[in-house]
Order: sequence, then structure tokens, then C-alpha cells
Amino acid sequence: MIHLKDIEQARESISELVRKTPLKRSALLSSLCGGEVYLKLENQQLTNSFKIRGAYNRLKQLKREEVERGVITASAGNHGLAVALSAERLKIHATIVVPRTTPQVKVDRIRRHNVELLLEGGIYDEAEQKAITLAKEREITYISPYNDDAIITGQGSIGLEIHEDIEGLRRVLVPVGGGGLISGVSIALKAIDPAIGISGVQSTACPVMYESLRAGEIVHPEMTESIADGLYGGIEAGSITFGIVCDLVDEIILVKEKSIRQAIYMLWENEKQIVEGAGAVGVAALMENPDVFEGETVVIIVSGGNIEREELERILAEKKAWNHCKTWEKWEGR
Repeated sequence: MIHLKDIEQARESISELVRKTPLKRSALLSSLCGGEVYLKLENQQLTNSFKIRGAYNRLKQLKREEVERGVITASAGNHGLAVALSAERLKIHATIVVPRTTPQVKVDRIRRHNVELLLEGGIYDEAEQKAITLAKEREITYISPYNDDAIITGQGSIGLEIHEDIEGLRRVLVPVGGGGLISGVSIALKAIDPAIGISGVQSTACPVMYESLRAGEIVHPEMTESIADGLYGGIEAGSITFGIVCDLVDEIILVKEKSIRQAIYMLWENEKQIVEGAGAVGVAALMENPDVFEGETVVIIVSGGNIEREELERILAEKKAWNHCKTWEKWEGR
């Protein structure tokens, strides 16, 4: 069982490398819902993603024999990049397995580090299975992107920073894939103040945690292509994150793919932030249902900023197609 003190210890352990990221008030989003909305800018973290927190914490806890043999991980991109940087710093041999559909910007950034990179499978789940198989064959340690105490406690350091930087917090919107980020943040904030609401956010294209909570067990619903590639994939059988989410998370919100694209545009245009799909889902949730957050003090975790330049350019060119959106009309008339 993970406790607040474990997250506090993790924060201390990773402080030599990990940045405390800015918490920025968004005038636009605050006006949309009539509340106070802040952005926790993990897109400004090392590797432009929160993933370095958990990865560095996990690798620092390896036993000497594990360090000597090396590690392997599977990733949709950002976790792999975080393991690559952490392993290079700690002088550990690392193998990173990513699906062939991983955005090129993430593949290129992983290749800059002294690691073995394998492109396997068409989706994350296939890459994960390959990495687990190779870990057994090579007798090396598999580093899960989410199903690991040290990963969760590292990510939970975000919750500590949020609590330090804002008073009167009522709700946090957190992107959800396998659940490592929301598990850590929930443990930290609920221990400090159980009244703080924790809302996870997923795309309708990949509602794995949402459907699993509805079913009361981990399920594998049909998935379609998503711009939020960092949240794409299933949940490992027996993952500790599922139990934590069941116990501590108040709700999972689903958002449309179009809303995620609009959120990316709004963050670029209004906040001057480059944000990938997975990092923009919290903003998309507020855009779709601003009245739900009326009068609240809300923090949205912007989890990453590794988006393909071509994809960003396509989104910036789509504005003319969004005039029918009521939230968009409100934004235009600000």
C-alpha cells in the first residue's frame, strides 16, 4: 500500500533531476466556467512530459544486480523517453520497446540517448507484450509505465506541488491511460484533503479505465484511433492502479476527439503552450462541459507536449471548421 510519506520520499529522491513545473492561471478557461482554473504545465518538464518523475524514481531503486543486467520497458513514447534519459544518467543499459505507430517526434528523441530502441507491434498493447516477453528471455527487469509502486509515487509528486502552490483547490483534472499518474496524484491529494475531487479524463476513442470502472473489473473495450496516443492501450491484468482508481478517483470523464484538437489549438493560441493530445484532454473536458465546473477552483494537469509538428499545423488550420461549437463561440467572443 502506498502512503503520502512514500510520495514525499519519492519527491526528495528525484529532486536532483526533476523540475518543479509552473502552475499558471488561465484567464480564458476561468472565464468559460466562471471559476478559477489553473494549468499544471508538465509539458515544460524534462522530456516535455511528467513521465520522468516516475521513471527516474523507479530506476534509482534498482538493486545492484538489476543495474548490472539492465532494464527493458514498453511505451507509447513519453515513458520510453523518460526511461532513456534516466538510464543514461544512471549508467544503466536500457531497451525501449514502442509500437511502430509511435509519433516520430518521440521516436527521434528516444534515439538521441544511448539505449536500444525496438519498434514492435501496431499498438501499445503489442509492444508491451513484446517487452514483457523479452524481459523474461533476457532475465532483465521490466519497468512498467504505470503498474509499479515507484512509478506511482514519482508521479504523485505532482500532487504535492499542486497543493503547495494553490489554496482552496476543489477539483483536479487528470489524463488517464494505465492510471499511474492519477493514482499517484489521488493518493497525495486525498491524504492531504479528502474533499478534493479527482476527475480522470479519457478519449471516447480509448475508454479503457472508464469502461473498467463501470464493469467493476479490468475490461478491454474496442478502441479506435486517437490523437491522445499517450493514453492509448489497455490496462495490465492485476494492475495496482485499477484498485487505487476505484478507491480514490471520483469520476472518469470521456471527451470527443474533436474537443481534444480544439483544446490543443486553444492552449497554443491563448496560453502559448505546445501540448500533445494526451496532455490536452483535461482542457477538452472543461470545454465540453464548462457549467459542470462553475465557480470551482480547478487544476488541469497538462501532462505532455511531444506533438508532431505536422499534426500541430493541421490542427491550427482547422479553426474554420469549429464555428458551430458553443464553447468555441464563447471563446471567440471573450
